[in-house]
Amino acid sequence: MATSLDILIIPTYDATKIAILDNSIYDPAAVNPSLEITVSSFDPITLVFTPNAYNVYDSEDLGLTLTGDTLIDLPDGVYTIIYSANSASVTKNIMRVDKLQQKFDEAFMTLDMMECDGALKKQAKVNLSTIYFFIQGSIAAANNCAIEEANKLYVKAAKMLNSFLRNNCGCTDNNYFINFY
Repeated sequence: MATSLDILIIPTYDATKIAILDNSIYDPAAVNPSLEITVSSFDPITLVFTPNAYNVYDSEDLGLTLTGDTLIDLPDGVYTIIYSANSASVTKNIMRVDKLQQKFDEAFMTLDMMECDGALKKQAKVNLSTIYFFIQGSIAAANNCAIEEANKLYVKAAKMLNSFLRNNCGCTDNNYFINFY
């Protein structure tokens, strides 16, 4: 049997952390394990990685904040993760969307609280479904090394989501009074 490296990115539901699970098969035991993470728009950083374990990293670990500073949300964007051990390596590209997902969740939760009529509520659901589709497309593109497409889809989703939140589904202000009052 030979070494077969694999890592899984596990949801933390915490925008300040990224979790990586070692799902590798080692023969012999892991020798010289090394993890390199390149956060979108930052230089690569090599981190301590514990084989056969769940490894959690934050902004301090990734060199985005200084030791002892308040942790910050990790930026959204493409992350390239390279795990090496036993003279083998595996590379994963992921599209981190935690901050955008938080914003999407906020928009989704306001949908049920809005006092819109049926047609507006249906349109808001269609808009949110479209935004969600772009977010998932961005993740899929990054997973398949289509980095440029991943970034384009992320930007499209973010613009649509910002517009949705700004316009409050068209239920208020002049749009509501002119068209629905």
